[in-house]
Amino acid sequence: MARATKAQSEATERRLREVARELFAEQGYAAVGLERVAEAAGVTRGAVYHHFGDKLGLFTAVLADAHAVIADAVAQAAPGAGWSAIRVGSAAFLRAAVEPGIRRIVLVDGPAVVGWESWRRMDSQHSTKLLAEGLAALDDLAVDPGAAGALLGGAMNEAAIWIADGGRPELAEAALNRMIDSLRR
Repeated sequence: MARATKAQSEATERRLREVARELFAEQGYAAVGLERVAEAAGVTRGAVYHHFGDKLGLFTAVLADAHAVIADAVAQAAPGAGWSAIRVGSAAFLRAAVEPGIRRIVLVDGPAVVGWESWRRMDSQHSTKLLAEGLAALDDLAVDPGAAGALLGGAMNEAAIWIADGGRPELAEAALNRMIDSLRR
């Protein structure tokens, strides 16, 4: 049997990530087995091991993809700089983070499965990075940008969980905007 081409290999990996994202989002990390992922993707379990090593490797890849989806949503919604970009980007974060295919992976299972430090490192490479860059560019920020970023990032993560649990998005966004406004000199 001929070896898979690079394009075929990449297509298989992409398909595994897509299928795993759907399953992890619907059922949670603990309930999803690699046999089920392989079956749904139309590949062997060996293909999953080849591309990701194990279930944790697959979940970590899916988690990184989900973080990137949120960061992309923020970057597209708020490409500029200034306070308006912070507000618009924060609202975009809330909308993206509560999407059914994202919330459980990023905010519920993510920290528990990969560990808090690994999760934070991953988050800091994506949406937290955008927030930190945006805050650092402000010339009238009343507090340290690092402290402000940590505060807002934590608030946004918790607000997304609150919204997903039935909280009203417009109330979360209004509260977040008040927090953002309070950081201005």
